Amino acid sequence: MNLDYPAQAAGVTPSPQERVPLVGLEGVGKIYGNGTVALADLNLTVVAGEFLALLGPSGCGKSTILRLIAGLDSVTSGRLAWPRPMRPGGIGFVFQEPTLMPWADVFDNVRLPLRLQTRMRRAEQRRIVEEALVRVGLEGFANSLPRELSGGMRMRVSIARALILRPSLLLMDEPFAALDEMTRFRLNDDLVRLQKDLAMTIVFVTHSVFESVFLSTRIAVMTARPGRIVAEIAIDPHMPRDEAWRTHPLYLETCAHASRALGHASLGETR
Repeated sequence: MNLDYPAQAAGVTPSPQERVPLVGLEGVGKIYGNGTVALADLNLTVVAGEFLALLGPSGCGKSTILRLIAGLDSVTSGRLAWPRPMRPGGIGFVFQEPTLMPWADVFDNVRLPLRLQTRMRRAEQRRIVEEALVRVGLEGFANSLPRELSGGMRMRVSIARALILRPSLLLMDEPFAALDEMTRFRLNDDLVRLQKDLAMTIVFVTHSVFESVFLSTRIAVMTARPGRIVAEIAIDPHMPRDEAWRTHPLYLETCAHASRALGHASLGETR
């Protein structure tokens, strides 16, 4: 096990020239039709190239933030600021459930965005889908139906489909919450590799302090509903996210810090 980690500690913030805003939520409020106030005066900037984890109690509006960024819902107050327009297909979304078409095989489930958003020839589509399946470790399963796959494999199909248009921003809404711990660990490892290989920005919703610290370069901690960002924890992006990191003293220290921040946020405290 390699324990030769950089000497920087958690809380280090990248230099200003590295912090290129991708999208900003400015004073955002969201009230649903039934009167539920999901978000209130929320301010958050997503920085290009980062892995941002949204951590907070159930019902605090984490998923609402993803839906607003994806354009699946609209703000009640405030605004979303995009310094640069996002290209078509530039945002991928992985939901909590895989939401696969049960009648279609893995190949056609992954190919769906190409069919809907491009006029690409079938041979080129096949090449891209096959590459995506290799990338998520599902080569050899192109002809399988969703019911023939494990939960972890179905989630891999969902991730491959979200990546098929090579998005610059990937939104993930508790994608591993229903999986067993070993499968979750493997998918965490794979996600770290995918972000590095594809140079994506990821915004990841989770209830797990341990998962957030393992994956992210920044954690935004939210209060109970109505959701606001009350703490941010930066983690050195140069730290190797490998098995040794899960037992490293700095990882454990950062988990304790995030757990305390989450506890305060759950009680409505802002310290």
